[in-house]
Amino acid sequence: METNHKIEVVEATQEHIKFAEEICRVILESSKERATGIAAREPEYITKKINEGKAVIAISGGDKFVGFCYIESWGAEKNFVANSGLIVAPEFRGFGVGKLIKEATFKLSHKKWPHANLFGITTSPAVMKINYSLGYRPVTFAQLTDDEEFWAGCKSCRNYDILERTNKKYCLCTAMLYDPDEKEKTAKEEKKYEEKSSVSL
Repeated sequence: METNHKIEVVEATQEHIKFAEEICRVILESSKERATGIAAREPEYITKKINEGKAVIAISGGDKFVGFCYIESWGAEKNFVANSGLIVAPEFRGFGVGKLIKEATFKLSHKKWPHANLFGITTSPAVMKINYSLGYRPVTFAQLTDDEEFWAGCKSCRNYDILERTNKKYCLCTAMLYDPDEKEKTAKEEKKYEEKSSVSL
């Protein structure tokens, strides 16, 4: 599927704060459309993330909102980082915009916190597929941050009662984690295997 719209995916700056209310509206509408929940956010929170340099936005023609994603860091040492609130405006869905936004947010997260564990929880098969392509792998909730502030962010989700009843062990979301140390270890093992497997003639 192709689109004639020229779409830019960039790090969000103050000039993009004007889209904060629209971003929140699209998040809320998507939450209502799905049988599962999306944690709601207020314009002030989106503005804060943009001002902190922790957001990526996709725009078309310089003034039309296309999609958005922001970054959150958790734990005393900020060793857990989440790419949250990935959203694409309805008219731009199906063009691969979500993947572009997620890739840009992943790179920004890795630049800011190169040694942090990147994680996310989602009910979206499309997001899971993107995460997997970036190196994320499914994990249990116990392997994620124990920062209560992170879990408090789930309270606006329609499925929070499930998370609460299971003492944060289970919910409808799938937890996915990118461990940079594990990734580096795997890369070294693969290189070692390739060197052993090579034959000099």
